[in-house]
Order: sequence, then structure tokens, then C-alpha cells
Amino acid sequence: MVSTLYAALFYVAASVLMIGLAARLRRYASIPVPLLIPTTPAPTTRLGVAARLAREVVLFESLFKANTWTWVFGWMFHAALLVVAMRHVRYVTQPVWGWVVLVQPYGIAAGFALVAGLVGLWARRILVPRIRYISAPSDHLMLALLVGLGGSGLLMTYVAHTDIVALKGFTLGLLRLEIRPLPADPLLLLHLALVIVLMLIFPFSKLLHGPGLFFSPTRTQVDNPRQRRYRPQSAARPLPLGRTE
Repeated sequence: MVSTLYAALFYVAASVLMIGLAARLRRYASIPVPLLIPTTPAPTTRLGVAARLAREVVLFESLFKANTWTWVFGWMFHAALLVVAMRHVRYVTQPVWGWVVLVQPYGIAAGFALVAGLVGLWARRILVPRIRYISAPSDHLMLALLVGLGGSGLLMTYVAHTDIVALKGFTLGLLRLEIRPLPADPLLLLHLALVIVLMLIFPFSKLLHGPGLFFSPTRTQVDNPRQRRYRPQSAARPLPLGRTE
């Protein structure tokens, strides 16, 4: 019964995640950009824009320039999240890929770094007056959800172990549209429930800032107004009959 319930929830959550994410990205891509508004100093070539985006994605360059402590905790969390996600690939592959095996020893340390980064970001929202003022309840709930995910994962590693073989059988069964037995350990069920909640809310939350970066005109536009006249996308499309700008 538990296996069937969680399998159904995962299928629903995966559908919401994929459809919601596709709809959001389609909306981002269709929003017109009437002005040339790159954040200066900005690159003057497309190659420069690509390099700038790469630095933002990998190094969080603008955050580093804005606030060093926020950058430390933010980069720590995101880098650790990447390693943890890579480590979890072993649950959906058989046989396990070589690079996934290599990353396993670093996954445990990354779990601690992930929780530490989140705690630092959460403390910032509580202790810094101007950040506390603009923080909504949803911001705290997001951080609580992520801390719960990381904390429950660490507890399963060091306190209450679960049947990893059965868990992998369950996840592989989901990919093959088969319902296989899921270990009924309370901590594992809590961890998986938090994963399901994260999948459901991701397309509609601030967590979508990652994909949104690639649609931000302040980061993706070329700063070349002296070399080329800017023509917004809306100007390239003919207006319907009877309408004017």
C-alpha cells in the first residue's frame, strides 16, 4: 500500500514538474524585451555574454561582488547540491556509471556542506534587518524544506540506515512503470515525501531562479548600442489589424 501510494505521488509530482517547468520556460521565452538593459559593465559581443553567463552559473560572480558572506553560503549550498545530486544518480542507473562511483566518497561531505550553506542563508534572513524585512513566509518554508531534505538524508546515512538495495529497486521500478516494494522506514518515507513536495512546488517558486537566469535581459543582452541599433522582438512581429503601438 505504501509503495503504491508513493509511486502514484512520484508520477504526479514528476508530471507537474515537467509540465510546469516547460510552461514557465515558454512564458519566459515569449516575454518581449522592449529595452536594451544589460547590467554594466557588460560584454559587447555574444561570446562575451556566453562567458559572463558561464561565470554567473559556475562562480556566482555578481553575488560575490554584492555580498561576500552571502556568496560563501550560496555557492557552498549550490556546489554541494550538485555533488549530492550526482551521487544520487546511482539510484536510477544499473549498472552504475563510472563517474557516479568516483563521486560517491565526496557525497557525504557534500551533504554536510549543503546543510551548512542552507543554515547560513537562513540565518541571514533572520539576523540581517533589511533581509528579514523583505523575507516572506514562503522564503522560510523553502529553506525549511531544503534543510529537512538534507538533514533527513544525513540521518539515514549516520543514524537510521535503510535498505538501499530495496530503495534502488523501487526507483528503477518507477522508471520501468513497475511498482516494487519500498522500505517502510519512517525517515526514508519522510525524505521521499519532502522530495515529492519539492518537485510539486519547484515550477511555481523562487527556486526557478536558476533556469530564469538564462532569460534575464540584464545578463543575456549585448551592450553594443553604439555599434548597432537595438530592435526589440515586438517590433519584428506585425501587429494585429486595428492595433497600434
